[in-house]
Amino acid sequence: MAHPVDVHVGKRLRQRRWLVGMTQQQLAEKVGIKFQQIQKYETGANRVSASRLWDISEVLDVPVSHFFEAMEAAELPGPKDESIPADLLADKEAMDLIRSYYSIPENQRKRLFELARVLSDVA
Repeated sequence: MAHPVDVHVGKRLRQRRWLVGMTQQQLAEKVGIKFQQIQKYETGANRVSASRLWDISEVLDVPVSHFFEAMEAAELPGPKDESIPADLLADKEAMDLIRSYYSIPENQRKRLFELARVLSDVA
């Protein structure tokens, strides 16, 4: 059975790869491995070595710590907001929204953010 940390790192890897619009094949080529290995990393079936994680972080343009962020929060017991998916970044609709949001020019993005805050306060 896969270790929870390996599963979490794999999910973060998949989310970041998807967010930057890169295929498993493209990432594998840039890192110098086969795409099947990326698949195994993303499912947590194989553990990512420190040096490989370093290479992947450089290709995906994030610090190595990115792959460990939110791990503790995801595992904390307690009440959950049922209106928000447990693994928000694994939700395709949420990822599409994030990608679209960051493609908007910054000044318009700030205005959209404020509108969303007002609408959510009203709801």
